[in-house]
Amino acid sequence: MKRPPAATSRRSTGAAAPAAHWLDQLRRAFARQQEAAVDSLLRLFAEPLATTLTWLAMACAIALPLALFLLSSNLGALADSLDRDNTISLYLYADLEPEEIDMLVDSLGARPEVASLQLITADQALEEFRANSGFGDVLEGLDENPLPPVLLVEPAADTTEGVVSLHNFLSALPEVDLAQLDLQWLQRLDAMLAVSFRLVLLLGFLLALGLVLVIGNTIRMAIAERRAEIVVVKLVGATDGYVARPFLYTGLWYGAGGALIALFLTTLGLWLLNGPVERLLASYDSDFQLQGLGLTGGFFVVLGTSLLGLLGAWISVLRHLRHIEPR
Repeated sequence: MKRPPAATSRRSTGAAAPAAHWLDQLRRAFARQQEAAVDSLLRLFAEPLATTLTWLAMACAIALPLALFLLSSNLGALADSLDRDNTISLYLYADLEPEEIDMLVDSLGARPEVASLQLITADQALEEFRANSGFGDVLEGLDENPLPPVLLVEPAADTTEGVVSLHNFLSALPEVDLAQLDLQWLQRLDAMLAVSFRLVLLLGFLLALGLVLVIGNTIRMAIAERRAEIVVVKLVGATDGYVARPFLYTGLWYGAGGALIALFLTTLGLWLLNGPVERLLASYDSDFQLQGLGLTGGFFVVLGTSLLGLLGAWISVLRHLRHIEPR
């Protein structure tokens, strides 16, 4: 037996009513948020000098760790682009007999830590130096060859620890006068980059804390200036959430504006440095180019700084707004 059409219509209307009510509440909440955001932004534009000075102060605090981060990241990318030759050069004693050198080559060639060996005798080194240095006439006047035999060792290990371990072993050989590892300066560079990255994190944390405090103090002064207005609004029944909303958006706008100016300053700095840096690296046959944050990085900087501004405003509102009550 079929249900009456009227009953079906009433049930459909009853099911749709909560959904319509929920959508209406969502629209009203969005409209209130939009009104508070626009009103707080217009209040900032109503005082352009004070707002600009506050934005510039925040931009300087944001640009400093941002510039250091870009510097360390570009240096890291440059270090990664360099040829990390891990060949170990063994400078042997000049008074070694050829038989002793052959025995050393055979013993090292049999070790699993060694991938390949190349021996450059003293005579070969002298001929190569004479051909490339331009001091051939001077070398003709020498009584003996001043250059030692050199053994180039290619490690089998790919890791830095394995290469360093082999270098330490070769340095202790009695036939070796000096063991030079070309990778050492890159290791020092990596260590310096790690220190600089930790420094950027520490400085960024301290400046982020300072940013929160500056925005909190700015919001505190704004609350004090609008104290009479807040009292009147609370007299007519406004809640603390309604009163706090414009101040929270003010902190958000402060953070976003400071971040945008900081991004402009760092981009301008990269543009000014790009030409000289390219010419410097070109002299070393490198085509490396300075890298900025990009759109994604810039978005996260603006988002993070806006949230810091919102946090500073929330702390200030939570501390000072509760003490303003109509008497």
